[in-house]
Amino acid sequence: MFEPVIAPSGTLLGLLQRGRGDGTLHALAAPRPEALAALNHCVLSDPRHDWQVENRSLYYARLYLDLDGSLDEIERHLFDVEDVLDTEENRTGLALAVLGHLASYGRDDALALLRTYARTGANWTWALDELALRDDDSGLRSLAGPVLARFAATPEGDAELAAAVRDAFEPRPWRLWAEDPREAVGGRVRAAQEQGSFDRWQRQMRPAGPRPEWGVEAVFEWAQQGLERGAVLHVPAARCLTAVAGPEDRSTILRAAREGSDGARCTALHYLAQARDPAVLDLIEAAAVSPSRTVAEAAVAAFERMCGPEAVDRARGWVHRPDALGASAAGVLSCRGGAQDAPLVLGALREAVRSEGPDAPVLWTLVDGAGRLGICAAAPVLRHIYRETASSHLRQRAAGALAATDPSFASGFAVECLWDCEETTREVAARHAETADARVADRLRRLAADPAEEAEVQTAVRSRIGPDATAV
Repeated sequence: MFEPVIAPSGTLLGLLQRGRGDGTLHALAAPRPEALAALNHCVLSDPRHDWQVENRSLYYARLYLDLDGSLDEIERHLFDVEDVLDTEENRTGLALAVLGHLASYGRDDALALLRTYARTGANWTWALDELALRDDDSGLRSLAGPVLARFAATPEGDAELAAAVRDAFEPRPWRLWAEDPREAVGGRVRAAQEQGSFDRWQRQMRPAGPRPEWGVEAVFEWAQQGLERGAVLHVPAARCLTAVAGPEDRSTILRAAREGSDGARCTALHYLAQARDPAVLDLIEAAAVSPSRTVAEAAVAAFERMCGPEAVDRARGWVHRPDALGASAAGVLSCRGGAQDAPLVLGALREAVRSEGPDAPVLWTLVDGAGRLGICAAAPVLRHIYRETASSHLRQRAAGALAATDPSFASGFAVECLWDCEETTREVAARHAETADARVADRLRRLAADPAEEAEVQTAVRSRIGPDATAV
């Protein structure tokens, strides 16, 4: 997947790509053709940096409803010849999810598109999952023939069908089809269900992991073998060490942490960090500058798992390092430091934005830390991150931190957050938005009545507009 190109945050397209509440508000105030063009661009060219965790579908579906938007562009995108050439989920996943939400709002044209795509499209499993949540039984039963026709009546085709049934995210269609009296439908699906259950049983009967009789050296060897075949096993291997290692094995584990193979060294570092061994911090500091990237990253990860006061004390000395361990130390202070660490966290936050920009991965923890420690001086930086980041999850964290640090949040960003694409951001807004703004009361009522809204958001809304509340 290509990295999405994000427009400037001050443009309508840039706002919609980020999923900001102001994107909806500006789109509703813009000329309708311009707003629909920007909306279609977002849905057809997924703007999310991490499409598997960031939310946009409900946000875009609501805007289609508000603009009374046609689905012609989505239809052209789904049934383009590119669908045959590029079968990756991320090409059509967002469009299908938007159609799913629109179908739940009663858009019959969206439901019809999902049914057609489930019959003929490359990403048919996603469309079927959307229909499983929204379509009626008769609609799903009508899809049995076209879906099963995708799998040839051969041993290979039956194996593929069994895998599809076993791995289905929403099992409802398959359960309906298993009840079909036709042998070519019900019989075939039931056979696939049985084969999937047998496959799972076989995997459970052939475990490839550690054995009870293993010792420390066997665990190290298992971790190294995994690393050589591309599987990173040092965290589960460290848990295995906890089960098999005794006090007499400490010297062996310390030696492995200093000079063992990469798999053994990573495993030992994680084990010693979990055990809060007094030697582990010096070992982590040495491993962090290892020429082996695997060992260096494992050392940083092991340090981040430590939660004792000794780790916090060491983080105060490491926070100024210009490497990954320094960034990790700033994160440890953000999560577990005290009020005395606020200047260090603020300095790390400012430096990260200045050197790496508003989408730096390290900002997630630092933003949380600014909110947790109530660093009011961080508000200008947090506002910049909120405006500029392309990550709706990072913006969500910035909104939470601003609620704790910025007195202007309730009458400023909190208002637009009521339209944000992330439900946690809407929840924060529902608890803080100043109702002196006329838009807030109406938006709270709409969120309370919207059946597609998340329960946590509606709970926050009702705390403002319930029978005992006087804010609205």
